[in-house]
Amino acid sequence: MTLVVAVDVGGTFTDFVFMDDDGAVRSFKILTNPRRPEETIVRGLEIIGARVSEIIHATTIATNALRGQVGLEIPRVALITTKGFRDVIEIGRQNRPRLYDQFFEKPKPLVPRELRFEVNERTGPSGEIIVPPDPGEVSMIAEKISKANVDSIAISFLHSYINPSNEITVKKILAGRFRYIVASHEIAPEPREYERTSTAVVNAVLMPLVSRYIGSLEESLKSFGEPRLYIMSSSGGLIDTREAVERPIQVIESGPAAGVVAAAELARMIGERRVISLDIGGTTAKAGTIVDGEIEITGEYEVGGEANYGRIVKGSGYPVRFPFIDLAEVSAGGGTIIWRDEAGALRVGPISAGSDPGPICYGRGGSRPTITDANLVLGRLGESLLGGSMKLYSDKALEGLSKFGDPYEVSLEAIRLADLEAARAIRLVTVERGLDPSEFTLMAFGGAGPQHAVGIAEEMGIERVVIPPLPSVFSALGLLLADWRFELRASFPRDIEGAFRELEERLLKRLGKVDLFIRYADARYVGQGWEVTVPVGRPASLEDIARAFEERHLATYGFKVDNPVEVVTIRVFAIVRRRKPKLKAPAGSGSASPRGYRRANIGGSWIDVPVYWREDLGVGSHIKGPALIDEYGSTTVVPEGWGVRVGSYGELLIERI
Repeated sequence: MTLVVAVDVGGTFTDFVFMDDDGAVRSFKILTNPRRPEETIVRGLEIIGARVSEIIHATTIATNALRGQVGLEIPRVALITTKGFRDVIEIGRQNRPRLYDQFFEKPKPLVPRELRFEVNERTGPSGEIIVPPDPGEVSMIAEKISKANVDSIAISFLHSYINPSNEITVKKILAGRFRYIVASHEIAPEPREYERTSTAVVNAVLMPLVSRYIGSLEESLKSFGEPRLYIMSSSGGLIDTREAVERPIQVIESGPAAGVVAAAELARMIGERRVISLDIGGTTAKAGTIVDGEIEITGEYEVGGEANYGRIVKGSGYPVRFPFIDLAEVSAGGGTIIWRDEAGALRVGPISAGSDPGPICYGRGGSRPTITDANLVLGRLGESLLGGSMKLYSDKALEGLSKFGDPYEVSLEAIRLADLEAARAIRLVTVERGLDPSEFTLMAFGGAGPQHAVGIAEEMGIERVVIPPLPSVFSALGLLLADWRFELRASFPRDIEGAFRELEERLLKRLGKVDLFIRYADARYVGQGWEVTVPVGRPASLEDIARAFEERHLATYGFKVDNPVEVVTIRVFAIVRRRKPKLKAPAGSGSASPRGYRRANIGGSWIDVPVYWREDLGVGSHIKGPALIDEYGSTTVVPEGWGVRVGSYGELLIERI
């Protein structure tokens, strides 16, 4: 028997979920080594101790590099661009994240000016080659780059999204001398030279880093039979290591994407049409939406910048034009640190205790109280985690929380603030997208998700909550539930249906077999500055796209205008199905009794709360709140006025009663 292993490296824990030949799954968690995550993976595989055929991995290497994590040195990158456009990545869009801050400094360009080179070439806006590149000039530039000890090269020419011939010519000249080269048309064949150039540069920065990481990880895996390695992409599909090295911008949001994929798959299985995915782990809370089985996708992201209450602050980072699952992320995880500001107000985040030293209650040297410490002293968590293998020290947590006042009052207030912060993330992906959160089911997971789910639902006016099976490792389970997903796009198509078919034919030729094509279009009113992404049916027509665009525009912005609509970019995702794990019904009885009682503060009152073990609950089991449902990696908190029913896959359906 061989196993397929999913590994999700988080800020606090690394989650392992593995599937055997029959589709049965098992799981466990271990603390992350943030400085050497590959060592954590090896340690987990040693615990599994069986032959592994495939490893599916969600990695934070790209995100950590762009956020300047200690130990990850940014590679030296050269940029080759059209004459006159050397400074495009420095000029940018002149966005000011803090409008009235006279001392704001724009993010430092990833390519210093001395490593930006101009080529006397020009492609017209209709794709005509006005000036081809001179091979002699390019060879002279290559010589200068060689002497500058550069790790990788980005090429970005004007209007290459219409005709990439000049970029292709220059890349061929450079290919024999340099290992890492990326041309902008290969990853972002879209208009707007700044965003396209920024995307190419970010990709060039990440290529050596991701290549080294994957190479090191594959070397470490040789002792386990050299299993095949696949990576989760930011758009919610799996890619192979070659794709990850050539287009590493795909893995910037690798980890968070897996949880939304798992939520979408479980929503399909249990018949939930509109779902909010809420992943609360040790560091952050991440929210996304799923409507009729479709995960919301965005075409632009800004990396390495600032976040303000879950929003990416435009102009504070480096824009990337590539499909990402539309997520809002806030600092409201179990390891989020509780503190008081200069005015004495209690605050939570944005700093997290991580896994080293972790929350005070872990007993690993942590001295700053966290949300996990607050849940523990209020009795919402038991005295151990991970099936009893990890002891929690409530006395130490009490001591740490006492620095800020009465520890119980501080804990209640901190949990309330964390719930408000997570609710803010939900508003960003619902209310600000023209969606009513009260019409959705909240699916909460991650180690801390089940503890906070109902409190957040009450804040948002949500009447139905689902806690999935294996909630503490649910994102890792999402890696096993994901399919292959590859993307191509084209800009300003003259024949929309013909252009979609051409992209699909290219993907089919590349992959050999495709189970499903998913189409999107970026559309706008003629003269409008930015686009809205809409799904596209078959056959594709401008009339249908315009109708979908106006509906989305009205829902998002509250108005529409009587202007013609144009399609700027079309994109196609090719889906290749994989064998999925089998989520089986729990073996427990339908009338389980509590294993005991725990003194806990739920809803502001101290009571003796019945404590159930989740594995004891069979399909159809009913529980009325207040109740606590403990399991391997988490605890579900059910306040008074809510009831729980166990569904056919072991999911906990929590509704008002």
